[in-house]
Amino acid sequence: MNPKKVDKLATNVLYVISGIIVVILASLLLYILVRGLPHISWHFLTSPSKAYEVGGGIGIQLFNSIFLLVITMIISFPLSLGAGIYLSEYANQNSWVTNLVRTSIEILSSLPSVVVGLFGFLIFVVQFGYGFSIISGALALTVFNLPLMTRNVEESLKAVHHTQREGGLALGLSRWETVLHVIVPEALPGIVTGVVLSSGRIFGEAAALIYTAGQSAPALDWSNWNPMSVSSPISIFRQAETLAVHIWKVNGEGTVPDGAAVSAGASAVLIIFVLLFNFGARFIGKKIHSKLTAS
Repeated sequence: MNPKKVDKLATNVLYVISGIIVVILASLLLYILVRGLPHISWHFLTSPSKAYEVGGGIGIQLFNSIFLLVITMIISFPLSLGAGIYLSEYANQNSWVTNLVRTSIEILSSLPSVVVGLFGFLIFVVQFGYGFSIISGALALTVFNLPLMTRNVEESLKAVHHTQREGGLALGLSRWETVLHVIVPEALPGIVTGVVLSSGRIFGEAAALIYTAGQSAPALDWSNWNPMSVSSPISIFRQAETLAVHIWKVNGEGTVPDGAAVSAGASAVLIIFVLLFNFGARFIGKKIHSKLTAS
């Protein structure tokens, strides 16, 4: 067969495959949004859920998801940044220690979220005695999220051209000062993009949180800002049913009279947040890159 015809045929096949993927994704998103958007209102977003009554909302679950995301990122980002800097700038690439770290990252990244949840339950909930709480969920999600963020930081740092490192050293900067003041700022757009994408992944996680953060959303006292009180919104030692767990629970237990409407609305809210994280990552990354490069 004519090579040009083979090339054209292969290109068309790839276009068709790509189109099928886009159609499947668009169909899923449209189905969830069409079913869920009519049920979303200010009352739905701010009112607490109800187990045996009609008209419940997702206010506490939405707040729990955002608060848990913040705590998880506070814990996981410094660890990922440090590990990424070590692997990219300091590690001996032929050392057995480096190979061990990389192997550990690969294994962690391939673990199912249910396994991470069970690990979190045995270690953080039972052994550490934190019980079902936000801190248990955040630590479990840190284990779940650490490989992805570490790899993202490492790849972002490696993408910086070697002349940047040589320029920093030529100016008399130490190796650490070069990393801190030259390499990391240059890699910042890629790092921020990875952090935002990781946030979307954490926000939609359910399996790992069922066994760690709990499946209930106790009423919160919004006037109580004592971090040690279990009724305080900022307490990390209280149970916290997240939005994704709430969707699973509503569909699984079937005690909510309008469960289908609540599930559809909550699913639409979850999808909207995940889309915002993804589009936000691209927007923020481009803005930071334009500011740093003056382009």
